[in-house]
Amino acid sequence: MSAKDSVRGSGRTSSTPTDTDRHAPGDASRHATPGDADPHTRGDADPHTPGDADQHTPADADLHALAVQLRRMNGEINRVVHGFAAAQGLHATDVQALAAILDAEEPLTPGRLREHLGLTSGAVTACLDRLERAGHVRRSRDSADRRVVHLHYVNDAQRTARAFFRPLATAATEARAGFTDAELAVTVRFLAALNDELAAARDRPPGEAARTGLKGS
Repeated sequence: MSAKDSVRGSGRTSSTPTDTDRHAPGDASRHATPGDADPHTRGDADPHTPGDADQHTPADADLHALAVQLRRMNGEINRVVHGFAAAQGLHATDVQALAAILDAEEPLTPGRLREHLGLTSGAVTACLDRLERAGHVRRSRDSADRRVVHLHYVNDAQRTARAFFRPLATAATEARAGFTDAELAVTVRFLAALNDELAAARDRPPGEAARTGLKGS
């Protein structure tokens, strides 16, 4: 209902009741409109009955606020990522691959990179070919099993990337200054747990989130 309709509805008046109307409740009820009905006798339509909107908890509001801030942060990071990709003649996916290779605790393989990015084998191969031609990564064979390929971030390219992404590091340092070590530890722990859940969600069939109680914000 529009605001205009609402105003018209609230201004609606019933006709002046006759003696018959006043002494014949049955007849009056047949001609009564929803606006004329006694709100205390309307059962499910009782405006005092809590609806879905009344069932939201402070935790729901906090979760929504968190989702908003995460989306905002993701947008800011994507802006920098796309800028770096354009400057280096790369695709945005290529930059995601570079970040995965840089953050890995041990050298990634093309197969593990494919799983991380959710791409096909052909798409990952094309991505690595572009990165290698641009001088950002190199591939090496495992010494024990020559069939295994390891991916490495070239040092010079890594320095270039870090220089480009320095504003993100600076922003993180400035934001961190307003929090205690304990608060930061909790934040890191929460983000790690959230990332684990998001990674696990990739393997869930469609609709599984609803069955596990997760709700979109």
